[in-house]
Amino acid sequence: MKVPFSPPDISEEEINEVIDALKSGWITTGPKTKEFERRIAAYCNTSKAVCLNSATACLEMTLRVLGVGPGDEVITSAYTYTASASVICHVGATPVLVDTAADSFEMDYDKLSDAITEKTKVIIPVDLAGIICDYEKIYKIVEDKKSLFKASNDLQAKYGRIIVLTDAAHAFGAKKDGKMCGEYADFTSFSFHAVKNLTTAEGGAVVWKDVDGVDNEEIYKQYMLLSLHGQSKDALAKTQLGAWEYDIVAPNYKCNMTDIMASIGLAQLNRYEGMLDRRKQIIEKYNEILAGENVHVLNHYSDTHRSSGHLYFVRLLGKDREYCNKVIEEMAKREIATNVHYKPLPLLTAYKNLGFKIEDYKNAYNMYMNEITLPLHTNLTDEQVEYVANSFKEIINSL
Repeated sequence: MKVPFSPPDISEEEINEVIDALKSGWITTGPKTKEFERRIAAYCNTSKAVCLNSATACLEMTLRVLGVGPGDEVITSAYTYTASASVICHVGATPVLVDTAADSFEMDYDKLSDAITEKTKVIIPVDLAGIICDYEKIYKIVEDKKSLFKASNDLQAKYGRIIVLTDAAHAFGAKKDGKMCGEYADFTSFSFHAVKNLTTAEGGAVVWKDVDGVDNEEIYKQYMLLSLHGQSKDALAKTQLGAWEYDIVAPNYKCNMTDIMASIGLAQLNRYEGMLDRRKQIIEKYNEILAGENVHVLNHYSDTHRSSGHLYFVRLLGKDREYCNKVIEEMAKREIATNVHYKPLPLLTAYKNLGFKIEDYKNAYNMYMNEITLPLHTNLTDEQVEYVANSFKEIINSL
């Protein structure tokens, strides 16, 4: 029985939406992208959303909207994918990495507080595996450090404090205490990459909370200018009869979403709550089969929160990376694809070259040393789910 790690769940509904876009004659950013933005905002209970070609672009363009650049510091977790930190480098700011708490995939909030300086402009928490972080603690820290904040422009001054920009690449559809992911952070970036719960092949979206004195339409306009070369009219507006005239207001970037991508997303969104329910069923079956084993799994669901169920992390307690790699090899022999999420950033060459040392991030290292991610996607059959979990159980008890 062959079990891939995370293939996209594409139905006839997605195929028909793409065909509709192709037949319409409009395949780049147009009406389907704008409709997808409207529906994402409604789903997340926000006033506006912007769709771009990746979550990475969403993070980077948000930093640019906020005016973050050289001389500024942006804090993120040492336990994340590179995109959370590389965007900080892209805008010329300085990345500051914070270790996780002991036995946790979330940042150590005490260390987060200690990392804040007068140069700190933004914090990028990571809603890892689809579980919403503790924003009550994050915002308390932000308020406690408010006196250190030095605004560099009018928009930053309207916030009057460090801005929270969440990397929620994993967490579209997650809920906590009655609020959707997207309602917690000042800005929230989602990924719709091929391996994500909801996919547009490549793609992402950013939503933001309303703030007194901040014009949402102006924020939206800034994203449009940043993502389309600084062009004063998008392609849809330019094609209106007699409306060719345009200006370039800044030498900006090119990272828009296309209507072909948005077509896939619109169909996925129609099916999404059912897909989240299926992920919950799979997680609960994994939990049932692995109960009693010497492993630790994430708490994806409770009376107060619903994860998006994006990744199923397993920690093999008391084991090391060498042992875990053997488990991965044995799973592969049974044609089961597994993964590791993630190598902490200070283990990677790019971040070593920036001066980060893994010795300073012992908790993150300890989380990585015994982590294995099991396949979790909505193409899995019940038989495959049981095969994966029982194979994993047999292997860890036989090695």
